[in-house]
Order: sequence, then structure tokens, then C-alpha cells
Amino acid sequence: MGEAKRRSDVAVREVVEALAVETAGGRVQVRWSREGAATPFGQMAFFLEFLNLTGLYGRWEESCPLAAYKSPNGSKVRDILGTLFLSVLSGHRRYAHITALRADGVTPALLGIDALVAEDTVRRALTAMDEQAGRGWLQTHLDASVLPLMSAPWILDIDVTVKPLYGKQEGAIIGYNPKKPGRPSHAYHTYQMSGLRLMLGVEVAAGNESHANTTLPGLVELIERLPLQKRPKLVRGDAGAGGEPTMAALEAHAMPYLFKLRLTKNVKRYIERVFATPEWSDAGQGWQGQDGEIKLSGWSRARRIVILRRPLQGELLLADPEQLRLAFVEKNKPVTGYEYAVLVTDLAQEIVAIAQLYRDRSDAENAFDELKNQWGWGGFTTHDLKRCQFTAMTVALAYNWWSLFVRLAHPQARLEAITSRPLLLSGIGRLTHHGGQSRLTITALHGKAAHAKAILLRASERLKAWKSAAEQLAAPCVWHRVCEFIVTAVTGFNWLAPPTHHDLLQRGAG
Repeated sequence: MGEAKRRSDVAVREVVEALAVETAGGRVQVRWSREGAATPFGQMAFFLEFLNLTGLYGRWEESCPLAAYKSPNGSKVRDILGTLFLSVLSGHRRYAHITALRADGVTPALLGIDALVAEDTVRRALTAMDEQAGRGWLQTHLDASVLPLMSAPWILDIDVTVKPLYGKQEGAIIGYNPKKPGRPSHAYHTYQMSGLRLMLGVEVAAGNESHANTTLPGLVELIERLPLQKRPKLVRGDAGAGGEPTMAALEAHAMPYLFKLRLTKNVKRYIERVFATPEWSDAGQGWQGQDGEIKLSGWSRARRIVILRRPLQGELLLADPEQLRLAFVEKNKPVTGYEYAVLVTDLAQEIVAIAQLYRDRSDAENAFDELKNQWGWGGFTTHDLKRCQFTAMTVALAYNWWSLFVRLAHPQARLEAITSRPLLLSGIGRLTHHGGQSRLTITALHGKAAHAKAILLRASERLKAWKSAAEQLAAPCVWHRVCEFIVTAVTGFNWLAPPTHHDLLQRGAG
């Protein structure tokens, strides 16, 4: 009788507080519901099912070093982690954006948390976490999100991306910043699994520590902690990574590499010597190539280099800023301009294969763009470097989990977050309980609702089938089956007859 009376009081109050609004379509009665549980991310239930059945989220939560972070009036660790994770998944870039989640009455329950916490609670919790323990915890789960996928041959891309800063944060120092010269920044040293675009690690350093020597310790540690059979078949990087310390360290670990060289004076002299020789061969996509051997100053030994050149297309205009003069290069004159690139490698493959392998490295830049502009790498900044490191690794982990789920649901092509999140998350979800059952009713908010529904149902059916098989037939666990499916569907890797190193390099696959 008491519950019925309360429901009646709520209904009366909503009617009394109703407001008439005059719109172009006519008069509309507006009411605010205080009791209804709803979320703008109704389709998130399918992603949370993926995390639950694979055990990825549960293991991450259980092993958190904040387990001792307890107080009689304090928030629960699982509530803190769940709030941060949902904020990252929602595409937030600031801790202040967490407030936008706190009216969500559905998603916290689906994730198994009691309530979302305030932004300051998340900040204080990250401050309380021991730095070494926190790094180890997050790195363990970053490794776990990619390690089963390494049974197929893969390529490791290393690079540094710059994060401009606008305050007085620790490590906010002026360094290499091509887009915003003079702006203090942080340098994100990253290690990426090519092809699948999964992050293996990230090191947040001061803005003036963008040199490859800062990347090298993490690279060596990454290689040494991987089992021999799961190590990359190739380490690849741009001109900043191709230095003597990096190449010597990789040679000591018998790890093949492919880097771009800066066009220093000695490199340019070598290009001048070989320019008119007839040894140029086709390197694909309009490029010509020629290989040789060179020992630059500071190198411990001579190494193989591949010189690539391509004729410039269209009209050329030469400018002399000091003399304020312009010179036009006319098409009818026998002048050919070239753009050059010089690669250094210890691979023995043909020039055309090596050139294509390096061109494939450009896909790594797409991952950086996605993480900085569509996820939280461009934000979540605090005054201390420790919390910046924690959130950068948390963003990378959420990014990996979401990328794997999207690949499972849509193996035909990779969908970036700017496309996949609206497609596979957005939808008003209303949660109701009746007869001991919970029911989530989803109202889609975009024109591809039928397509999104088909994708999500297909992924859910696969997960449930693998779970049933694992329970009844002692089959591999759901997480192992997910990895097996993704590798087979995306790379065409045959688990019974893995390709050779030579086949991998010829295909330029990651």
C-alpha cells in the first residue's frame, strides 16, 4: 500500500509541475520524470557484455592497486574506476566532463557499480595511487589486451606525438612542437601494433624529451618482456627513431628494423654520387629506388640504406624569401624535380617490398589522430605528471577494448571512434524491472539504426555461442576465441599454417 501511495504522489507531482510549451507544431505538455532510469548510451549494453564475457574489465577492476583506498565515507574503488572508464568511453577530454554522466540511471548498474562519483573524487584517487604500482597495473592489462593477438606475425611502430599544454603543469616545457612552435607540451612516446592499431604502451614525458633516446628504454623493456614467439617481426619508425643507440639495441636483440634517415650532409653527398647511375629500379607508386651501404659519423658500423625518389608533379615555383624573388619552372624545359626519402634497414628484401613496408607506416598516424582528437589523449591534464601518465594509459586501454569490440562486430573494415561510437553506443535506453527481470528498451537516435542493430546482435550471438561452447565442451575461453576470430578475419592468418617471415614482409602486413 505504501509503494502504491508513493507512486501516486509522484504521478500527481509530475502533473502539477507540467508545463505547456507553445511550439510551431502546436501546444506541448512538458513533464520532468524523477523516477525513470534512462541513458543516452542504451546500446552500450552490448559492449559491456563483451567486457563481461571476456573478463577484461573484471580482471582490470579486481587487480587495481587502489584496493586499500578505503574510508567509512569514501567511494568504492569500483565506482571510481567505472566513472573514469565511462568518461573515457564517452569521448570526454576533461575531468569536468564527468558531471555530464551523473544523471545516467542505467549504465552504472549495467557495469556493476553503485553510483558514479564526482570528478574531484577521481582526481584524488589517482593521486593516492602509488606510481610504480599504478604503472605496472595498467601495463599488465595493456599487454593482456594484445598478447593473444601476437600469435600472428606483426609489426611494431614506434613514434612520438606532441600534446600542447596551456597551464603550469609538471613537464610543460617548450620542445619540438611543429604545429604550435613555442607552446609548452608533453611528449607521448608510443608503441603500437601495426595493422590492428592497438597500443602496447605509452610513456608521458616532458616536452623537451621527444628524442628517440627517451623512447628506447621502453622499447627495449617491451621487447624483453615478450616471449620470443610473440615478438614483432619488424620494428618501424620515422626519421626521429633512426639513430645509432636504437639500431644498436635492436641489433643486439636480433630484431629487424626499418627507419627513415634525416637528410644530413653525408646522406646528401651519397645521393649526389648515385643520382646519375643506372641502378634505379621501380619501388611502387611512382617511386624509384636504389640501395647501398653507408657508415655515417657516430655509427658503429656500415648499414644498408634504400634511397627512394619520385618526380614532382605539376608546375613548380621556386621562392627566395631573402631577395623577394620568384622563379617559375616551365613544363617545356627539360627540368625534373624530385622528392627524396632515405631508409635504413637490416632487411634483405627487395627495394619494392621495403618501400611498401615504410609507406604502410603512415597508418600509425591515423591512430594518433584518433587517440588525440576522438579520445582523451588531448586532454585529462593535471598538474602532476603521474596522473597524466595514468590517464594516458587508461585511455589507451579503453581504446584497445573498444577497437577489439568493433572489429568483432564489424570485421569488414575498421571504424574509428568518430563513426563507431555514435553508431554502436547512441540510443536512449530505458531500464525497467518487473517479475525479477530487468528490461532495457532502446530507442535509436540515428538513421542507421537497423544496421547498428544487426551488427550488435551478430556480435552478441558470437559471444554467447563461444561462452556456451567453453562451458560445455572445454573449448578455449571466450577471450581466446575473440582474438582468434579477429586475427583470422582481419589478417587472413591461418592458425594451423602460419606465414613465414618472408611472406609477411612481402605482403607488408601488420
